[in-house]
Amino acid sequence: MKQHRLRYRAVVLGVSMGGVDALKRVLPLLPAAFPLPLLVVIHVSPGSGDGLARLLDTLCQLRVKEADEGDLPQAGTVYMAPANYHLLVERDGSLGLSTDPPVSFARPSVDVLFESAAACHGKALVGVVLTGAGADGAAGIARVARLGGYTVVQDPADAQMDLMPRAALARLCHLSPSAQIGPNAIATLEQLPLLLQRLAGLEEA
Repeated sequence: MKQHRLRYRAVVLGVSMGGVDALKRVLPLLPAAFPLPLLVVIHVSPGSGDGLARLLDTLCQLRVKEADEGDLPQAGTVYMAPANYHLLVERDGSLGLSTDPPVSFARPSVDVLFESAAACHGKALVGVVLTGAGADGAAGIARVARLGGYTVVQDPADAQMDLMPRAALARLCHLSPSAQIGPNAIATLEQLPLLLQRLAGLEEA
């Protein structure tokens, strides 16, 4: 693969019901040379350990780990929000963990991650909302769009649970009362790995 000058600095990805299967279909197809960090919130029960991160680490060329307070995100690494902690991006780009109340009935919350990452990275951020129930992620991806980032929503017809993608699409299409502003891309899980590689400046050799 050939690498070009990077336009983006990070990818944030939010997922809920159906998310384990979605992550297992997308993350293993990203190459070890993927030049961006990926920050992931998946809705899990409060007592869950780091088993999902450890499982994904065995399946992926990328390194997959639970995020720790103060981590400085590195290329080629996936940082998973720990169970029962909000994951957020601080102004200096480091990662923070919070036990603040749930947002959109969730902790970790997709909105918290997306909104904090957008405040830090602005137009150098890629935001991705995948399968899930509820509306978590809709406000967050709208914030990514407002600050100039690249927005991706899973095709609802491809999602195991389409409520989260539909909520994200509805919010993106009503950012302005005078115009409908949709996502930059609507993708299936099959299409997403190649799209992320292109956004990261990688091309097939």
